Amino acid sequence: MKRFSVAAWSAFTLTLAGLGCGDSSAAPIVPTQIVLTTSAGGTVNGAAFATQPVAVIRDKAGTTAATTTSAVAMTVSAGATVVGTSVATAVAGVATFSGVGIRGTPGTSYTLTFASGALTSATQSVTVPVTFTALKAGSVHTCGLTSAGAAYCWGGNSQGTLGDGTSTGRVTPVAVQGGLVFATLTAGSFHNCGLTSTGAAFCWGSNIHGELGDATTTDRLTPTAVQGGLVFSALAAGAFSTCGLTRAGAAYCWGFNTDGELGDGTATQRLTPVPVEGGFVFTALMTGDYHGCGLTSAGAAYCWGFVDAGGVGDGTSIDRHTPVAVLGGLVFTALTGGGFHTCGLTTAGVTYCWGSNALGELGDGTTTKRTTPVTVLGGLVFTALTAGNIHVCALTSAGAAYCWGSNGEGQLGDAVSTLRLLPVAVRGEILFTAATAGGRHTCALTSAGTAYCWGGNTSGQLGDGTTTNRSSPVTVIRP
Repeated sequence: MKRFSVAAWSAFTLTLAGLGCGDSSAAPIVPTQIVLTTSAGGTVNGAAFATQPVAVIRDKAGTTAATTTSAVAMTVSAGATVVGTSVATAVAGVATFSGVGIRGTPGTSYTLTFASGALTSATQSVTVPVTFTALKAGSVHTCGLTSAGAAYCWGGNSQGTLGDGTSTGRVTPVAVQGGLVFATLTAGSFHNCGLTSTGAAFCWGSNIHGELGDATTTDRLTPTAVQGGLVFSALAAGAFSTCGLTRAGAAYCWGFNTDGELGDGTATQRLTPVPVEGGFVFTALMTGDYHGCGLTSAGAAYCWGFVDAGGVGDGTSIDRHTPVAVLGGLVFTALTGGGFHTCGLTTAGVTYCWGSNALGELGDGTTTKRTTPVTVLGGLVFTALTAGNIHVCALTSAGAAYCWGSNGEGQLGDAVSTLRLLPVAVRGEILFTAATAGGRHTCALTSAGTAYCWGGNTSGQLGDGTTTNRSSPVTVIRP
């Protein structure tokens, strides 16, 4: 058997190395594609994604190109635009985006594309969510307005209240039909009205007493124009009546009028707008179930309509068919009307209420009816008020919500169903920018346009996809 010397063996191995057989280095990585390892998530229209996308540059075998520092750009399909920083530079082959988002049409899906040079790009579909800028609650329904002026409603719909062309109840939001763009919305018990940017008023839903103002008593399943050609700056809907304020500050009302809630000096039902008597110039209007009030530029409150419960605030229990001054000499910045009560907010943020108080809706620690304003106790300073049928809710400057009054269906949002004679905090520590109280439910809006509701839900008015009452806030399912 032939043996090799050490020198010969070394020469042999060197020869093999020279031929490449002993080269243990890996083949070079050639980038060919972009792969999304984290997709964009939590889309907020016009703002950064809550979850920022992460794109990885890889070769055809799926290996990350760790030495690559190429820039990856995110673009969006037609109809939307990118906001924020649209380019991320890869670090060790990984491009992590920061502060990028899109702006598009709410409810529309768009394609995101992540590209870098000649590499195969990655794509992802995202839908711009429908977010609300305003909410209004009725008896057993709720409506929301988007930044684009589209109206959506949910809940009871037996009289066309949701405006979707049907009489079928909905437990999640549906679009109001007709293609109208609204600037504001208001909700009555079973009807709604919207105002366009040009001041034209349209209403839909129950019309048994002419509350839609279209010169008929026919229920409407979609918006119908209020007759008379008036240009309004604001609308307020009561149980079976509606009022509008012109840009000159004149008030007009229409619909049910048995208790003088139209303020025209009569008890005659009106199918089209009639002026509120007295020649008052108002800066704001509100309606309760069967009464109305106006606020002057000096902050003086005047009310009219059903007074048996004291909601007019003139110290009597006599129906008023024309406006009378609310007693007490208070200067208000805002008014809100409930079923048979009224509340006002002063410049100092102090809340006063008057009228029916059988379930503590005046917040003064009693259940005694008040025919003139009394202070809501508790020492809280509020910036906004909303009155439901038999409860009231308010917001602090920080956005904390408090409610008081009837709570049988959880409409106070404090996780119980106990009547409250004083304000209690809504559970969840959610900060809101606006709130609206309905028949026996309440809804509120966050700064991100997310809607929450709580309370009675037998008709789906909370919009959470169920008919289960909720005693603390639940999120409205976005359309």
